[in-house]
Amino acid sequence: MVTQVINLSPPDIFRYYCDRYGISKGTYSYGIFGLELRKLGLKEAEIIFNHLSSKGERVFQKLVEDKTVNLFLIGSIRKFKFIAERLSQRSFGALSTRLFNIINLFENYELTDYRIGNKQFSFNSAYVMGILNITPDSFSDGGSFFDRNRAVEHGIKMIDEGADIIDIGGQSSRPGADDIDPKLEIERIIPVLLKILQERPEAIISIDTTKNIVAAKALDSGAHIINDISGGTFDQQMMKTVAENDAGFIIMHMKGTPKDMQDNPVYDELISEVYDFLYSRIEKAKSVGIRNIFIDPGIGFGKTVDDNFNLINRIADFKSLSYPIAIGVSRKSFIGKTLEIDIEERDVPTSIVESLALEKGARIIRTHNVRNAVMVRDLFNRTKTLPDNG
Repeated sequence: MVTQVINLSPPDIFRYYCDRYGISKGTYSYGIFGLELRKLGLKEAEIIFNHLSSKGERVFQKLVEDKTVNLFLIGSIRKFKFIAERLSQRSFGALSTRLFNIINLFENYELTDYRIGNKQFSFNSAYVMGILNITPDSFSDGGSFFDRNRAVEHGIKMIDEGADIIDIGGQSSRPGADDIDPKLEIERIIPVLLKILQERPEAIISIDTTKNIVAAKALDSGAHIINDISGGTFDQQMMKTVAENDAGFIIMHMKGTPKDMQDNPVYDELISEVYDFLYSRIEKAKSVGIRNIFIDPGIGFGKTVDDNFNLINRIADFKSLSYPIAIGVSRKSFIGKTLEIDIEERDVPTSIVESLALEKGARIIRTHNVRNAVMVRDLFNRTKTLPDNG
């Protein structure tokens, strides 16, 4: 079973779930939450449904294609706590505990703290991850920093501009990109990583790779985080290596591979499919001992333009996974297609979308233009520190 707290405040999202579960729209008002229990067995769902219904709770159900059942409740967070308490008194202890946990995670999302390297990350604030592509073919800056010296200079420049993390990648993950030999990826990444840490030993370095052998070499060379666009699915040894090095791990959702991810991506239920993938990979990461987990819904990775905007609009619905949300929208094609502008014109709209993502709940923005993103970060963080005079 996967459980999710859903913000039903936006009218379009409220209508979507009403239509999905056959709920009369006049029964409830906006500004409330949904609690969805997914992938229940038929018998289990029937027992829970009958019990809640007998206690006067309005619970809705939907049979899904794999012959499991989703249950859905509408109400306030306080109401959901009351339901969890009621279940605990009626031999539904495991479910009650699960509901209390998911509600607690949703409410305390911003209280997460990580110690990474010599830096304390407190996720009631936002952070900037600067992109450093050491590739000849990345979609935005491919070839710009392929020369090692230029790559090092750019990495140091981003640190000096205020980037909290530098994300170094040696293989392009643009749509249509081919895989490369891990030895080549290592040859691109490691000399730049070592030189940046030599010049700025306090720097927090993330490595953008799906290959365990690359991750192991980078972590041994001083990297702190592995950013895996496959969420650890391309290389089954990846999570073990991350855990053994007590490194941070960014779990991203992608449909397919970079080679084919934009070949007509289709979802039955976009948000729940992305959420369920992230949930399953989080459980795997925790089981092998990874502590500092981040999640990324994967903007642009096997998503249509509408999918990308839906994910941004509903970032808050990933809070009940409880892990800091990273987002990468920088200069991506959905911005260009929407505004009909080329890559070199996308920095300002990128900053606007990054601001929206932070307001929705993202806490790390992965970006090319660090100077702009730092201003977005600092303005956002300033609003978080204002006293409540209301």
